Amino acid sequence: MTEFADRLLDWFDVHGRHDLPWQHPREPCRVWLSEVMLQQTQVRTAIPYFLRFVDALPDVPALAAAPLDRVLALWSGLGYYARARNLHRAAQACVDEHGGALPDRREALEALPGIGRSTAAAILAQAHGQREAILDGNVKRVLARHFGVDGHPGETAVQKRLWALSESLLPQARLADYTQAQMDLGATVCTRRNPDCARCPLAGTCVAAASGRQHELPTPRPRRSPPLRQTHMLLLLDRERRLLLQRRPASGIWGGLWSLPEGEDPGQLQALATRWSGASGPPWHLDAFEHVFSHFRLNIQPLAYTGVEAPAARISDNGDLHWHRIDAVAGLGLPAPVARLIQRFRESID
Repeated sequence: MTEFADRLLDWFDVHGRHDLPWQHPREPCRVWLSEVMLQQTQVRTAIPYFLRFVDALPDVPALAAAPLDRVLALWSGLGYYARARNLHRAAQACVDEHGGALPDRREALEALPGIGRSTAAAILAQAHGQREAILDGNVKRVLARHFGVDGHPGETAVQKRLWALSESLLPQARLADYTQAQMDLGATVCTRRNPDCARCPLAGTCVAAASGRQHELPTPRPRRSPPLRQTHMLLLLDRERRLLLQRRPASGIWGGLWSLPEGEDPGQLQALATRWSGASGPPWHLDAFEHVFSHFRLNIQPLAYTGVEAPAARISDNGDLHWHRIDAVAGLGLPAPVARLIQRFRESID
């Protein structure tokens, strides 16, 4: 098995990515942040978010001390916001339990919110050079193709086999480089679509390449048509150009972010608009639009009232409702489609 690692490291020395911002310096906190961002995000998308995040919150104590709104605002647009909430909670646990630093043991890392087996291993291998195996999406794809592993990688038996392979291939040295090499090969050569087998250092022993099964492996998840859901969003703007925002529940879609009040029943939203601001008459409608999540599609119909009154007493019974100046909401943690909707609303009234 050492031949696998040797060929991969030789390729990495020439063709791997050596200038990623979390590699300079390759500190535990920076590696951790990059691994969490890259769980659902491509490198080129994550880089500007990473740079902005570490500039604002450069270490674990700074992240732990920051308000959650600040963390979510820095994350806004990356999606899968549970990652940001877990980062914040894990940083606070590190301050409380580990002296403000990430622990350097796998069991302790896996006990932190949002850190699973592969993420913990990636932190230990890259930041500490420990001999730990990873199994992210890129590595699953490389191993499934190279060793001809049938079955969807999400299945327990298939995942168990892939973990065993990943552990058996570990070299004795250069663990940080080897870990990065696996991710680089999957991201740049052994890609999901159109893998470039002619440039692959492992092509000579790859089962998928030999049998022409590159596009069959790894076995895809059975496809299902994502369901369509409907919602209405309320844009309530007062005479001082303040917009009513509502914090979403901590769990679920856009958890903990500021958003617009919403509901399936437009009549109920109109009644709430009257209760919160004295708005009367029918709202005006902006064009509906659709936002696609990983497991469903959401059709959003915006309803708007402008020039309403905003007495604080009307919403004092709900601490998650606040009036914010519409030209300052960009500094809040807003879901990307909501931020775009508010911008479109601003352009329609200015």
